[in-house]
Order: sequence, then structure tokens, then C-alpha cells
Amino acid sequence: MSVIIDIVFIVGAYLIGSVATAILVGRAMGLGDPRQSGSGNPGATNILRIGGKKAAALTLCGDLIKGVIPVVVARWLGAEGWILAAVALATFLGHLYPVYFGFRGGKGVATAMGILLALMPLLGLSVLGVWIVVFAVMRVSSLAALLAATSAIPLVFALSASSSLRALIIVLVILILWRHRSNIQRLLDGRETPFKKS
Repeated sequence: MSVIIDIVFIVGAYLIGSVATAILVGRAMGLGDPRQSGSGNPGATNILRIGGKKAAALTLCGDLIKGVIPVVVARWLGAEGWILAAVALATFLGHLYPVYFGFRGGKGVATAMGILLALMPLLGLSVLGVWIVVFAVMRVSSLAALLAATSAIPLVFALSASSSLRALIIVLVILILWRHRSNIQRLLDGRETPFKKS
């Protein structure tokens, strides 16, 4: 029975992760499908460009919360260790490859942040701090995301996390780097556009 319950946790997490906040916000606010505008990424940064701060804030909060909910619920229902890590990963994969939207999702930074905050608040806040500092100085969202994500690996080891959490963080970072491969190339070419201060 426990195996069935574990599978339910994991599948449920994937389905929650598949709720693409940016696409729903785009439709609700008359912005269209963000995958067809701007950078083509259904995430808060692209929504900010095409729809403004309110739409971006809603997207960011939605993606963050959907990272938190499956982890908190699964932990409350008794999931731990590798099963909890699997729930977190399933949530993340749902965001990247949403079943409801043709498996074309976002890059996962906000959802990953929600997962980290739910699993290990100190780690999540530390990674968030890196993002804030880098973005405040450089004004480049992708650079801030990449440096914040990669900082999670030394941080999770420094904080003496469990082996399951360490493995999860490494996988999440690899997936984030993969999803940002076009941004990495633009950064190397000097073509990534910084946000202007308002």
C-alpha cells in the first residue's frame, strides 16, 4: 500500500507542477500565450516584458506556490527522504513539461525556489539572496537565475543536508542550466539584455 501512496504523491505533484501559471495569467489578462510572444518562455520574466508588473507578480507567486504546496502536503502526509525528493522533482518536471500544455513549459527558477523554501527554508532564502544581489547589480534576470541556481550546490553541502536533498539539488541545477542553454549562449556572446531601472 505504501508504494501506491508514494506513486500517488509523485503523480499528484507532477500534475500540480503542470499548472502553467504564466499561460493562465496570459489568458486571463488578455496577453495571449506567452510562448508565442517575447522570448517565448512561459515564465515571470517574459510575462513582465509583455504584460507588466502585475501580471509578472501573479506569475511569480503562482509558480513559487506550486513548488511549495506538493512538498508541504507530501511531508505532512508522511513522505520523507527519497520519496519527498521524488515529489519535489516531479513538481519541477511538471513545470518544465506540463501535461496540460503540450509539454512546453518554463525554465523552472521560481518553482525550484518554492521547492527549496519548502524543503529547507535556510537554503531557499540563501539562494534567493544570491538572486537578489546579482540582479540588483547586473540587472540580468538569466544571469541572476543561473548564479543563484549554481550556488545551491555548495550551499546544500555546507548546510549538511541529507543525501536525498543533495541529489535533488544537483538534478534541479542541471535541469535549470539545460533549460537556460540559449541564455547561456547569449550571455557568452554579450547579447543578453539587462532590465532598465524604473
